[in-house]
Order: sequence, then structure tokens, then C-alpha cells
Amino acid sequence: MNKLIFGRYIPGDSVIHHMDPRAKLLLSFYFIGIIFIANNWMTYLLLFAFTFLAITMSGVKWSFFINGVKPLIWLILFTVVLQVLFSASGGPVYWHWGIITISRLGLINGAYIFCRFVLIIFMSTLLTLTTPPLELSDAIEYILMPLKAVHFPVYEVALMLSIALRFVPTLMDETEKIMNAQRARGVDFGAGNIFQQMRAVVPLLIPLFVSSFNRAEDLATAMEARGYQGGEGRSKFRILKWHARDSWVTVIFAALTVALIFLRA
Repeated sequence: MNKLIFGRYIPGDSVIHHMDPRAKLLLSFYFIGIIFIANNWMTYLLLFAFTFLAITMSGVKWSFFINGVKPLIWLILFTVVLQVLFSASGGPVYWHWGIITISRLGLINGAYIFCRFVLIIFMSTLLTLTTPPLELSDAIEYILMPLKAVHFPVYEVALMLSIALRFVPTLMDETEKIMNAQRARGVDFGAGNIFQQMRAVVPLLIPLFVSSFNRAEDLATAMEARGYQGGEGRSKFRILKWHARDSWVTVIFAALTVALIFLRA
């Protein structure tokens, strides 16, 4: 299984799978926003407990979420290190040299940054794993619909986002196939220093670009053959409906916000 999970859909029969995609999309962005309300360990524990409960209710295996974090772990650790070394000093100072200061406040802020990244990745992964790309596209189109008043290309933007989400796992699978073909020819992608590893990746780019262009051309041909003329005047096969469970989940998110404000230091 490819390590990049973002953009994949795992079929299921959970409450989260059956939620309105508009509710899931809006509440996911709302959750990312209220993460920044947290400023102590109690609030972060509450957010993690809420996220773990949502993942458990979805019925999706935990390995998918762990694999969603793995490709970004170096970016997360790099951000945490910068926060620890260059944040404003506060509390006891454990080490100081020039502009670099390791203090108690820096270590705490670094831990908070790590928690924020993990929570954001988990919630984003939960959204894509439980929502088909076409439903996500319909939700984006519906949310952006008021922008049509200013002649914003709502349908085209929603279509591009939907295609991009669908192509992310496809391109990663294609990359994995090309890497396996290169390994069969004796290429070792993990050997040598960082510059040698970067040079080993260069032969992947040309076949990957060629494959991407071929897939894009095939998609354009298929859409043209089916008489695609844009979103104007098109009817909807999938009708989005807001149910009582979506309202209850919204109320739960509101209660979570109140609890976070109450537990803030």
C-alpha cells in the first residue's frame, strides 16, 4: 500500500461516512480553526480524545492515519526544531548560544506545534477517507455558490479540485511503479548522501510527467466524447441533503468549542 493516504476513499457504513459532505467539509475547517484555541495540555488532550473518538466511529483502520503522518514527519520535526531553537525564551533556560536558545517555553511550544500538525493531518485524512471525491467536489461547489454573483468560475474550480484529489493517489501509485522498475535495474533510492539521493530521483521525473500528461489527455478526450460543456444547465445525479445527524454533530462541535474556551489557561 502506498504511504500517501490523502485523496483516497475507504468505503464504509459509519455515521461519518453517511454525513452530508458539506457538513464534513465545513466542520473539518472549523476544527482546524479551533485547534489554535488550545494553549495547555488539558485542551490538547480534549482535542486528541475528540479526534480519536471520531476516527474510531469512522471504522477506518488506524494504520491509514499513521501512514498519513509518515510522509510529513520530517517537515513536522523541522518546524518543531525551529520553534524550540528560535522561540522567545521563557522560564528556565537550558542552553544558550548566540541567537539559539533552548528554554522551557520553547520546548512546550514545540510540543504544541507537533500536536497541532498531527491533529490537522488526522482530521484532513478522516475527511478524505470517508468522503468520495465527487461528493467533496459537490460540497465545494455548493459552498462557493454565492461567489457566482461576482462571476467566479465556481463549477470549474470544484471540478479542478475534484480531479486533483482523484489524481493524487493515482500519481503516487504511478510513481511507485516507476520506482520499482528503477530498483529492478539496480537503482538504490535510499543509498548515499542527500545530494546522491536527489540525483537518483531525477530519472523519475520525466516518465512521471509523461504519464501525467497522457492521463490528462485521456481524461480530456473522455470528457469531450461525453459532450461535456461545463456546469451551466447541468442537472445533479447526487442531491445533497442535510440530515438530523449533521445538525447534532454541529452541536457537538459547538460544545467542544465551549469546553476549549473553558479549559484555556
